[in-house]
Amino acid sequence: MKSKRIVIIEDEQLAAERLMLLLKQYDPAIEIVKHLYGVEESIQWLNSNAHPDLLFLDIQLADGFCFDIFKQVNYSRPIVFITAYNEYALDAFQLCSIDYLLKPVTAEALAKALQKFMQLQSNFAEVNYDQLSKFFDNASFKTRFLGRAGQRMFFVETSEVQFFQADDKIVYLVDKEGNKLTVDYTLDRLEGLLNPKEFFRLNRKYIARFSSIAQVKPYVNSRLKLLLRNGSKTEEVVLSRERVHEFKTWAEA
Repeated sequence: MKSKRIVIIEDEQLAAERLMLLLKQYDPAIEIVKHLYGVEESIQWLNSNAHPDLLFLDIQLADGFCFDIFKQVNYSRPIVFITAYNEYALDAFQLCSIDYLLKPVTAEALAKALQKFMQLQSNFAEVNYDQLSKFFDNASFKTRFLGRAGQRMFFVETSEVQFFQADDKIVYLVDKEGNKLTVDYTLDRLEGLLNPKEFFRLNRKYIARFSSIAQVKPYVNSRLKLLLRNGSKTEEVVLSRERVHEFKTWAEA
């Protein structure tokens, strides 16, 4: 395998130890980064640490179902599910599952799952972040918007936008002067039109420019509170907990 960083989420100690042994027997270079036991612990760890190359995950954990983890964690790496039950296969494959192994896991079944992972790695080249950065620099992102204030319409350069805000079914553009104009785009659509090096989707209601963020501070339940510049004022926005890890990565790019 090109990369060998693996995290195991399994509440049964003996099952976890056996899995670790089988993994090391398959490839001694595999690194078991972390063994996690439950839903809440896994949410906290995955939201504050770099995600592994491969995740082995039991479905029924002591404090709930593993699927609850992904309601609060934005996770897109390959997953191998390990369980004593076969009725959750459909739910598993709605995530980034590459295999679904029934307990007790055999060395043969594990080897097939790892070989499938290796094949996926070989089929998809490593990300060249320098080239990706150049692509973002050269890509044709939206350069201006037509906003409305009452019956009047104004052109606003994207470089003048501080943030976009959704209120019910209306989306507003707020510029550096604090002017608030309506635009005919949803936030989902705007995500594909804006340069991701400059703009970030904070939650269901806000997309903000990097330079509009005046302050970031800790908030309850592992969330963050951001102060956005709004003309001469600031506006408080709470960053969704599932977005914290991705936000930190974006902010430090």
